[in-house]
Amino acid sequence: MERDPYEVLGVARGASDDEIKKAYRSLAKKYHPDNFTDADQRARAEEKMKEINAAYERIQKGDTGSGSSSSGSYSGPRQGGTGIYATVRRLINERRADEAEAMLNGIQTEERGAEWHYLRACVFVLRGWVYDAYNEANTAVTMDPYNEEYRQLYDTLNMNINRSTGTYRSAVSGDECGLCSSCCQAYACLSCLRCMCCR
Repeated sequence: MERDPYEVLGVARGASDDEIKKAYRSLAKKYHPDNFTDADQRARAEEKMKEINAAYERIQKGDTGSGSSSSGSYSGPRQGGTGIYATVRRLINERRADEAEAMLNGIQTEERGAEWHYLRACVFVLRGWVYDAYNEANTAVTMDPYNEEYRQLYDTLNMNINRSTGTYRSAVSGDECGLCSSCCQAYACLSCLRCMCCR
């Protein structure tokens, strides 16, 4: 399976074009085969450059997915990146929803882009608030329609909501799946989605 192109370049999703170009140029300079005289090192550098070039090209083309999102599976927010969003991603993957949401709420309204809405959706998934998560994921996809990470969560939530008979927010306590315990709704178990989100 191909590595995530943003991970290859060492930049966060949502990074600016300038940040992506800067990262690409830095890696290209570091791994250029002409920098190595040893045959083995040169061969490894050539392979690395192929990976770097392919990652940069995928980002430029908007082909940044790591597989089909139609399967209904969701692996949660990717680790990495820089700044506050990297910290929020780590907190979400550690199931620390309150801290993650507090950090997100501290971001100024005018600075809340697609990644903010995506990560807020992930927080809501942890809490079992599926419809709120769906709305936030929908906003993220609307703002950044070519981001496969956002699209995967949106598609998963959308597919599950279409199977659900519930129409309300359901808070979750502990490891209990709020929707699974609410009147035996015809819903794909949200606890499964939460577990995948928290990996």
